[in-house]
Amino acid sequence: MVEANSLLLIPVLLPLAVGFGLLFLPARLGMVSRMLTLIISGVCFILSVVIFTREPSVYAWSILRLPEQFGGFKLDLMLSAKPLGTFMLVFAMGFGLLISLYSLRSVGRGTARVNEYFGALLLTIGGSAGILLSNHLLFLLIFWEIVTVSLYLLIATGGRNSNFAATKSFAMIGASDAAFMLGVFLVWGLSNTFTISDVSLATTSAMPIIAFLLLMTAAITKAGALPMHTWLPTSGESAPASVMALLPAAIDKLLGIYLLIVITQGIFDLNSAALTTLLSVIGSATVIIAVMIAMVQHNLKKLLSYHAVSQVGYMILGIATGTGVGIAGGVFHMLNNAIYKCCLFLCGGAVEQEAGTPELDRLGGLGKRMPITFATCLIAALSISGIPPLNGFVSKWMIYQGVIQMGAEQGGAAARLWPVWLTCAMFASALTLASFVKLIHSVFLSRLPDGLERVKEVSVLQTLPMVILAALCVFFGVFYHVPLKTFIYPALGVEPALSTWGSGVATILIVVGIGLGILIWTIGRFSKNVRVVPTWNCGEIQPSEAMRIPGTHFYKTVSQMGGLKQLYEGQEKGYFDSYQQGGRCALVLTAFLRWLHSGVLPMYLTWVTLGLLIVLFVVCGIW
Repeated sequence: MVEANSLLLIPVLLPLAVGFGLLFLPARLGMVSRMLTLIISGVCFILSVVIFTREPSVYAWSILRLPEQFGGFKLDLMLSAKPLGTFMLVFAMGFGLLISLYSLRSVGRGTARVNEYFGALLLTIGGSAGILLSNHLLFLLIFWEIVTVSLYLLIATGGRNSNFAATKSFAMIGASDAAFMLGVFLVWGLSNTFTISDVSLATTSAMPIIAFLLLMTAAITKAGALPMHTWLPTSGESAPASVMALLPAAIDKLLGIYLLIVITQGIFDLNSAALTTLLSVIGSATVIIAVMIAMVQHNLKKLLSYHAVSQVGYMILGIATGTGVGIAGGVFHMLNNAIYKCCLFLCGGAVEQEAGTPELDRLGGLGKRMPITFATCLIAALSISGIPPLNGFVSKWMIYQGVIQMGAEQGGAAARLWPVWLTCAMFASALTLASFVKLIHSVFLSRLPDGLERVKEVSVLQTLPMVILAALCVFFGVFYHVPLKTFIYPALGVEPALSTWGSGVATILIVVGIGLGILIWTIGRFSKNVRVVPTWNCGEIQPSEAMRIPGTHFYKTVSQMGGLKQLYEGQEKGYFDSYQQGGRCALVLTAFLRWLHSGVLPMYLTWVTLGLLIVLFVVCGIW
């Protein structure tokens, strides 16, 4: 039995109220904002666990009721603790807590607006809780906008160079939010209700399909999928690493995929082969195109940003399969991606903080200087690459099974093209591994540049979140049945047939292999027959910096190949950037309107006459 529970209101309103207040806190009280953010994020995480462990519950708060003569419209804040929302709430609040802990030391050195940062962080936590618990489309839209505004504020705290990134992100997500609003009112017009659990529309006619496309646009833009993805790499270059770890890497993925699941599994009955094919194309294109762009990046945070885009494609592809194992794999991958991608951005932020740069050609040899950051980054890198027995392998493996099952059990164009989707997904995973080989070499394994001799490990407040996230990568991979049976299957209400593998045996064999490798290396390292000499060339001792080979040269030939070269150049010039192309179209439209507004009276009379004729012919039906 579903019971009323006012506890649902606290993780929503508490961080929103305090976060709004912190925006106006004097700068000298920066320590107050830090402590309040840490305490409230901790409280919200504890409450999320309590809500998750309890029976499903609801809460309704009447905001507005109009008399019958004005239509009898009612506006209620309706919160609902359902398995899908509550499991995501636990992890969203957990990421908020870890980022709050990490930010205690990382924010302040390069961020002037400390109170604004922590205030926006709490607004993000409260808005996310509102989205995941809301059962009313209008309030879901309101909380969605709060997170959008918070993203703008957080990116803007990165400094002077972050203003453009913040504006671009706000413009692109804001445009998709306009589509979201239109979709919400279209759903209301078709179903006569804003209550999400009461809506069920078949995608068999034009208007429901249009409503689905509008809501889907909002979902994939928030998640960062093609073609509405370019705000994410731009933000990655300028925003603080903690911001990228919290929003684009973690919470934005949770919220975007959450909305996509709600509309595909709840609001709409996705029985259109064309829509399934569209989702499959978006997922596969996002996976392969973004990872190929990531391979040739020289900026650490931009490289990670493109990988954050690429991973969204797996989630969308899993949902597009329409199979139990595929959808479960897509949701599991959403969770896994949030874990390892958050860890990677935190590692990147630690490297940038200590080395003073995110450029790969100016980094190297930091493995000994930052051993904890190196170890956690290596685990997260192997996980995102789909290497067993880590969590990224399990969710990708489930998505592969879903794609194959779609081809075997379903009809339509999407099912017939399953080899294409599977090839894109598997090939992209191999390219991801190649890309992170470049990253690990460039940052941790190559020679130490001359200017980085004093680099050291970051504070325990920063390494602790990275260690926790890396440990989750291992645990969710080796004991993958635990998160599947605890979170994923109850959230979806299904437990699909899944071909299992011996993760325990594989883990033991891998650990034994690593142990033997370390033993052999140790014996060789301390052997008396090993002679260590300086680097020399033709009898001349060479300085370390002269012999340092940066990893930025890896895969450079890929960008010079015929066909790919033109695509890479077009991407760098913004030809495929919907934000830049939209701006150019707006300039063309402005120039056309300026030409129309010539000040010549006969020209105005001509347009007025044409307008009247259009009204008569089209609207009034006169001919």
